[in-house]
Amino acid sequence: MSTLTTTRPAATPGNAARDSNAPTDLGPSIRSPRDGRWKTLAANGFHRATRPRIGTTLGIGIGTIVSLTPGLLPRTPGAQAVLTGLLAVVALGIAGAIRFTLRRWDIRLLDRFRGPLLGLTSLVVAGIAVQANHWQNELRTAMGTALIGPGYWLRWVLVSVLIVGASVGIASATGWVARKLGWARGIAVAALGASVLYLVGVPTVVDWRRSAYATANATIDPELVQPVSYLRSGSAESAISWASLGAEGRKFVTGSPAGPVRVYVGLDSAPDLDSRVALAIRELERSGGLYRSNIVVAVPTGSGWIDANAVRGFYERFGGDVAVVGTQYSYAPSWVTFLFGRDEAIAYARALFTAVEQRISTLDHKPGLYVYGQSLGALGGSSIFADDADQDRRTCATLWAGPPAGQVHRAGATVLANSSDPVVHWSPSLLWRAPELRDVRVDAPVPQWLPVVSFLQTSADLLAALNAPPGHGHRYGTDQGTALASC
Repeated sequence: MSTLTTTRPAATPGNAARDSNAPTDLGPSIRSPRDGRWKTLAANGFHRATRPRIGTTLGIGIGTIVSLTPGLLPRTPGAQAVLTGLLAVVALGIAGAIRFTLRRWDIRLLDRFRGPLLGLTSLVVAGIAVQANHWQNELRTAMGTALIGPGYWLRWVLVSVLIVGASVGIASATGWVARKLGWARGIAVAALGASVLYLVGVPTVVDWRRSAYATANATIDPELVQPVSYLRSGSAESAISWASLGAEGRKFVTGSPAGPVRVYVGLDSAPDLDSRVALAIRELERSGGLYRSNIVVAVPTGSGWIDANAVRGFYERFGGDVAVVGTQYSYAPSWVTFLFGRDEAIAYARALFTAVEQRISTLDHKPGLYVYGQSLGALGGSSIFADDADQDRRTCATLWAGPPAGQVHRAGATVLANSSDPVVHWSPSLLWRAPELRDVRVDAPVPQWLPVVSFLQTSADLLAALNAPPGHGHRYGTDQGTALASC
C-alpha cells in the first residue's frame, strides 16, 4: 500500500539521484512502494474522489428514474420522495453486491467513464423529472386538483437525499461494526439479531398492531349519535348493542338518508360466525327489513366499512323500500385483511347470503335479493356463487365496485372500476404481464405497462388509493347503488 506524504522530501545531494522523480510542486505526494517513484495525488487518481463510482451513479440514477415513471394517481412530494429514496437505496445495494462480486477483477479501466456517465445520468434524470411533472399535472387536471410547481420538486429532492443519506450511513455503520467483529463474529451476531427479531420483534409488532386495530374499532366517536329509529341496528329496540357494532358499523347505522333499513352485526355483537349470521336474520325480522321489496346483502371491506355513497345510491334506486344488511369479519385495514384474512371475507359473505336466501324462501312475499361489495367485499361477494349462471339464478342483480385485479364473476354483474384505481390493477402477475382491464371506465390518463416497474408504481399507489378525489382511484359514487340491474 502506498504511503501518503503531505510534504515534499528535501532535495539533498545524497538523495538527489534516487529522488530524481520527486515532485517539484508543493502539493501532497505519495511514493509508490513498487518503483519508489513519487506521484502527486492527482496523478494517482485521487482527483476521482470528487466523482462517485460508476455503481453509485447507476444505482441512484436507475432508482430515481424508475420512481419517476408514470403512476396511476397524483402523489404528494413526500410520498414521491419516499418511493425515490427507497428505490435508490435498493439499487445502491444491488450495485454494491455486484461490485463485491467483481472485486477480484481489475475494472479500474472503467474509471475513465465516471465523469461522462455522471453527466449523462444527470441529464436523463432531469429529462425524466420534466416528464414526471407533466404527467402529474395531467393526472391533476383530469381529477380536478391543484397543479404542482417547482416547490414540489424542491421538497422531493430534500426528502429523497435525507432518506438515501440516512440509509447509506446506517449501512456504513453496520459494515464498520462487522469489520471490527470479523466475519465469524459478525455472522453470529447477525444470526442472533435475526432470531430475536423473528421470535420477539415480529410477534411484538403484530400484537401491537392488532391491539391498535381493536382499540380503534372499539373507540366510540363522540360525534356519532346512537340511532333512535327501530329501523337501525344499535337502537334501543335492537338486540345488537351500540358499542358492539364497531367503528365502521356505527358509521353505517347512523348515516343518511333515513329511509332504508340498516342491519349491521359487529365482531363483538356475537361470539362466532354462526351466531352473528343468526343475529343478522333476527335483526332483519325485528326491523321489518324482510318485508321491504328489496334486500341488499352488502359485503364490507376488510375494515368493516360499507360505503355511504352506495347506501345513498340504494335509496335513489329503490326509495325507502330497501333493507341493507352486512356483517363485520375484520377490523384490520383492508390491505392487511386482503393479504392475511381473505378467507374470512369469503366465509362471512357465503354464510350471510345463504341465511338471507333461505329465510326469504319461507316468505309469501318474496323481496328482490341483491348483492353488493366493494374492494375485498367484491371478492367475498363474488365467491358466494359457484359460477356466473348460479349468480343469475340466485339473485336479482349483483354489483362489484373496485374488485381486486378484477377477480369476480362478471356475467350478469355490474362492475364499476376506475382506470386510476390501483386495486383494480394490482396483482403479482403485474411483474411480468400487463393487467387485464375489463369493464374499466377511463377517468384519467393510463400509464403504459412496463415489466416490474408498473408493479412497483402500482404498489406505491395502493397506499393512497382512498385519498383520490371522488370518482377516481378507489373511490366510487352513488352509482354503486343506482347502477344495480333489475330482477
